[in-house]
Amino acid sequence: MEAAAGSKFSDVDEYGFKRGEKFDYKNYGTFMDNYLKTLTRRRIKWEAILQQNPDLSVISPKIKRYIRKGIPGPYRADVWMKITGADEAKQRNPNLYRSLLNIEHFNKEISDSISIDLPRTFPDNIHFDSKKARLFNILCAYAHHNRDVGYCQGLNYIAGLLLIVTDDEEKSFWLLKHIVEKIVPQYHSHNMANLLRDLAVFRELVIRRLPAVNRHVEDLGLPYAVIASKWFICIFAEVLPVETVLRIWDCVFAEGSKIVFRAALAMFITHKRAILGCEDIAALANLFRDTMIQDSIVTDCHSFIEAMFSLRLKRSELESLRKVAVLNGN
Repeated sequence: MEAAAGSKFSDVDEYGFKRGEKFDYKNYGTFMDNYLKTLTRRRIKWEAILQQNPDLSVISPKIKRYIRKGIPGPYRADVWMKITGADEAKQRNPNLYRSLLNIEHFNKEISDSISIDLPRTFPDNIHFDSKKARLFNILCAYAHHNRDVGYCQGLNYIAGLLLIVTDDEEKSFWLLKHIVEKIVPQYHSHNMANLLRDLAVFRELVIRRLPAVNRHVEDLGLPYAVIASKWFICIFAEVLPVETVLRIWDCVFAEGSKIVFRAALAMFITHKRAILGCEDIAALANLFRDTMIQDSIVTDCHSFIEAMFSLRLKRSELESLRKVAVLNGN
């Protein structure tokens, strides 16, 4: 791929994703000049951490702080496997994934649904065609392992990004299992019970922290389910720039679903002025669908993560709101 005119950057990122026509190369260049130096320092510090604590059996405050600042790409897959316990679960049941692939007949409805979604998965990634057969394996294996979930649209993006990061079917399977069953349980089940509950919780968090923004959104008539369902279902995969998603996932794997709420709130807070500036539902929908998911605010993953953690959000508040949402039938 040729570099964009007047830019020192290729129009394809390091993960193989094509940059959009409106990609802001100038601001990205300013960001990367500093971020590359940060990545080099991070890598040196992570080398020391992994030498001292190779199994990462305990996430100390120091390790948690390092995770929030970003896990270096070469270590990301193995660190995810360790901090989630997926590595240990895999060791306890080492033949599970292969045994699932050896099922004589996959459920036709499931395998057909997955096959239909494969071409839709990361079509803007120049390397992904070669990974689609492996993605099919991961999704089919998981669907037959967890019959309560089976296959749900959105899992293709999560599993696909896991495969890009790990380049390993089995690791991707175990990390997918951890996400679906531990981090966001019942987001991908047939009734999506916990997804609906957490969208109601998210709305309440916006009301509490950004009442004027909430009033504006509701006055224009755009439902929170339309705005944020994909954010929660895919944990921002196929929504935000990939480096930003991976930084969010670093924290999600270490700290759980609270991070999804932090990222969603940060989307509203960092785009407050733009949201309030929308004069009708079409403009607001366009802002959430296109503009604010590729602007310089979210491309600068370092600043976006800092914005996430500048928020005050306690797990106790989340759990309290979840109980209220359940009582209200959400």
